[in-house]
Amino acid sequence: MSGPAALVRADLQGFTGYRSARGEALHGDVWLNANESASPNAADSAGTCRRYPDPQPERLRDALARLYGCEPAEVLIGRGSDEAIDLLVRALCVPGRDAVLVTPPVFGMYAVSARLQGAPLVEVPLREGSEGFGADIDAIASHAEAGHAKLVFLCSPSNPTGGSVALADIARLAARLTGRALVVVDEAYGEYSELPSAVALVRKHRNIAVLRTLSKAHALAAARIGCLVADKALIAVLRACQAPYPVPEPCAALALSALSPDAVEATMRRVVSTRIERAKVRTALSELDIVRTVYPSQGNFLLVRFVDAGAACSALLDAGVVVRDQRSAPGLGDALRITIGTPRENARVLSALAPLQVAA
Repeated sequence: MSGPAALVRADLQGFTGYRSARGEALHGDVWLNANESASPNAADSAGTCRRYPDPQPERLRDALARLYGCEPAEVLIGRGSDEAIDLLVRALCVPGRDAVLVTPPVFGMYAVSARLQGAPLVEVPLREGSEGFGADIDAIASHAEAGHAKLVFLCSPSNPTGGSVALADIARLAARLTGRALVVVDEAYGEYSELPSAVALVRKHRNIAVLRTLSKAHALAAARIGCLVADKALIAVLRACQAPYPVPEPCAALALSALSPDAVEATMRRVVSTRIERAKVRTALSELDIVRTVYPSQGNFLLVRFVDAGAACSALLDAGVVVRDQRSAPGLGDALRITIGTPRENARVLSALAPLQVAA
């Protein structure tokens, strides 16, 4: 193997995985090869769920490739972004030897997957500056080399800080780590960002992979449809390591409908509205004396430091508003993450915090 596929664990190189009944390129009109029920469930009015689904639905994969500007062979569909994260860690990291590098405070699933695989965790904290939190690319590269990291996760826009990593910095990091590590750019919130996608870098820098999902901007969180865009050879290896039927047929059908031109246009209108609301809410929160800092964000959320985050969280809960308490995250002992909702929901946030402002 060459390119990023060479980073795969030696014992998995050449691994063919489980050959499912739907994974075979067979044709017929009487399907008796998967031990499925001969008749549908009474609750299944369409009669489609008695059959196992296509492991990688071709039409959905083509639609995702068009959406993200890549080739279908560079796309692996999975259950949200989480499945791809787990697959990457299991396929590339030898337990006890190959490390996973993360940049806290950040999405916790990278560390969870590393822990489950027995992969050492290398942490390079984000740096806080006048423009918010940013990734220290030189420090990340040095720690990745010294810590024998096989995977470097960059969350951009980052959850929970909202900051992004410039494409030039991602490319520079990937060039330095060529042959050593795969740089995985998590763009779960990419639609809300003003920066271009790192998918544009995948062809030139084969050790870059990009995570995308339909859970956020496309409003399909319950459908659990995400994908990894990466070098074709690496995608082929990960497919062999993936569970036989990762994409339920009803979810695939819904996702395909959601990627029609009209639906995508509606999604982008929602994104524009969210960006407008994000700016309004940030301004309003910044004017409150009970707020220390509202960080700039490229996501559909704001990270907010409060004079008393506990009191703010309680006031919001009392008003029926649930936000993400970040006080247990490194360096965020006074912070809450607030998702940008509808204008009415955002008004409820500000209304719930108003009594604290009076008390202050």
